[in-house]
Amino acid sequence: MSAETRRPGSQDKLGTMPIGRLLVTMSVPMMISMFIQALYNVVDSMFVARLNEDALTAVSMAFPIQNIMIALAVGTGVGVNALVSRSLGEGNLRRAEKAANVQIFLDVVYAVLALLFGLFGAHRFFAGQTGVERIVAYGTEYATVVCCWSLGMFLAQGWEKLLIATGNATHSMVSQALGAVVNILLDPVLIFGLGPIPAMGVRGAAIATVIGQYAAALCAFLLNLRRNTATRFDLRQVLPDLKILKFIYSVGLPSMLIVGLSGVSSYFMNRIFLGFSTTATAVYGIWLKIQSFGFMPVFGMNNGTIAIYSYNYGAGKTERIFKTLRLSLLVGAAITLAVAVLYVCIPGTLLGLFDASEYMRSFGVTAVRLCALSMPFGAVTVILSSPFQSVGRARLSLLVNVCRQVLFQVAAAWVLSRFGHLEPVWLAPLIAEALTMCVAAVLSRRVMGQVRQEAAQRGAQPEHT
Repeated sequence: MSAETRRPGSQDKLGTMPIGRLLVTMSVPMMISMFIQALYNVVDSMFVARLNEDALTAVSMAFPIQNIMIALAVGTGVGVNALVSRSLGEGNLRRAEKAANVQIFLDVVYAVLALLFGLFGAHRFFAGQTGVERIVAYGTEYATVVCCWSLGMFLAQGWEKLLIATGNATHSMVSQALGAVVNILLDPVLIFGLGPIPAMGVRGAAIATVIGQYAAALCAFLLNLRRNTATRFDLRQVLPDLKILKFIYSVGLPSMLIVGLSGVSSYFMNRIFLGFSTTATAVYGIWLKIQSFGFMPVFGMNNGTIAIYSYNYGAGKTERIFKTLRLSLLVGAAITLAVAVLYVCIPGTLLGLFDASEYMRSFGVTAVRLCALSMPFGAVTVILSSPFQSVGRARLSLLVNVCRQVLFQVAAAWVLSRFGHLEPVWLAPLIAEALTMCVAAVLSRRVMGQVRQEAAQRGAQPEHT
């Protein structure tokens, strides 16, 4: 069946299903899958920590590299997701299918770039941050594997988001969960060895991650073939189209920068903490893992709402955008508040999961408690800025995240570190999240007002669902 004659199927619910039910349908599967993904990131570090503290520090220092690759994958996926959803909302099936296929070409390009970095840049990256030879060796070993075999990660991210864009969020959850489970099961086997399989240490952790990513990619590809009725894979449409690329990157580039900024922030924060000790850097790495685990419900919900915002913006149903935003704020703030309270109550238990020494615990308990206070503020910021990309204000989303990830956090950490004591530096995430939430609130009010005006000018009638 050709793109011109096919009609949207499961994606119709994006414009018709009641918002509360739609948010659950689109977001809960993503929350679950991202919980599992965050869990295997935590498990990865837990197993590596049992090798030694230098191994944990090396994997923590590798986070910016992985984050940049994820940024490319997620940003492109978000751009394609928005274009596919908007095209379907407008009834432009040909453009939706073209965007879905161009993404494959872009993923291959990214994988080649990552391969080159893994071969020629990984060692320099770690050696430029620390003189501890064992940390440099561990980090190079880990990063080389995940970079040289990154194609699975890029394809998995793209095909999973294509499932979301076409209203198949539950199936996207299945592919993500499969990759996570494969990683979790292989971690202890490849890190410590089992039977004829030799212990591979840090390299084993990286190999487990890569195998999990390829498993997720294969699953997402098969699910798109069977469940995605709106677009079809066609190698004749893989080569880029200038107009398609322009839209993908106009929406996706801010997402790339948003996610990538986390890696940039981590790089500079690691350097600040290395000024105190390598153990402080390891604690910060632990915080990033447990923070990501606590934030996964918010990120999962955001992934689900992107398609809702984009589809309804394209269809002129602006009232559904406002209802989605209001409900997302309520749910996201409540979840992260509960997680923050939990983290404040059990910091020692959390550190114990990573085989923390008494020295690490001596300041790690305070670090976790102070950092945890930032989470509800961060959740509100993320949710307030999430519609910006879908309604053509991607630059504002970028501005918010530059403030959140780099401008406020790194600046606050640097200033606090000038006092010569480690404890005040742990206040940097709280300061950054609180300030950025204020910026996001002002911008969100402005953008939503503009969206209402646009709807009025187009003669769109608000829909009361």
